[in-house]
Amino acid sequence: MRIFGISLYVIIALFFAVHAVRTQQNMYWLLILFLFPGLGSLVYFFVIYLPALRQSRGARAATRAVSQLIDPNRAVREARTDFDRAPTVAHRMRLGAALLDAGNAAEALQHYQAAASGPFSSDPALLQGLARAQFANGNAAATQETLEKLFAVHPLARQQPEPALLYARALAAIGAPGTRAAFEMALASASDAAPRCLYADWLTAQSDDADRQRARELYAEIVHDTRHWPRHAREYNSEWLQRAQAALSR
Repeated sequence: MRIFGISLYVIIALFFAVHAVRTQQNMYWLLILFLFPGLGSLVYFFVIYLPALRQSRGARAATRAVSQLIDPNRAVREARTDFDRAPTVAHRMRLGAALLDAGNAAEALQHYQAAASGPFSSDPALLQGLARAQFANGNAAATQETLEKLFAVHPLARQQPEPALLYARALAAIGAPGTRAAFEMALASASDAAPRCLYADWLTAQSDDADRQRARELYAEIVHDTRHWPRHAREYNSEWLQRAQAALSR
């Protein structure tokens, strides 16, 4: 029984070690995890893993899904009311984000463009929202331009999951050079299935056999990893799981 307990600590430490490597954490975390697998895993969970999970696209999407089910128009309604009362840039951005999440990409883009024409045109949150709205409206070239402006004023954004993946998708949509490197960056900065599946989709369309083999490996990773995810994560990633399974069956 004691051996089983020690093995469990080691398995958990290995899981967090993989997460640390994939998300490019400081290497001292590996030392902590392997020297103190039980305590180290506990500390890593609360300091690194849990905050990242709360900020992940999956967690935010799950929260939005619950809100949409209870009151589908609440976020837009509240944001519009606040903007009507005080048409500040912050309120306009909040309304744009609510409209985008509600599927009204056209109006969202109008608000982001209006906000970007003012003195806050270099604000990182504004640029990221504008890029999301541009991509949702099918303008990948404008998305690329906006994100490159974001990376210029806020270099760390290049390593953040959402802008990194959006940039890769924009480059892939227009067939721009650097698509591979952009997907690799998105892959290194995220822990969910979307970057792997979208990168695998792009690799599958390439002519090199090595790329297609790499795509199959990424699909297989998704199928394998989802077995160990909590229920809400599996539900959020269900689209990517289904796509990966379908690709592997072909």
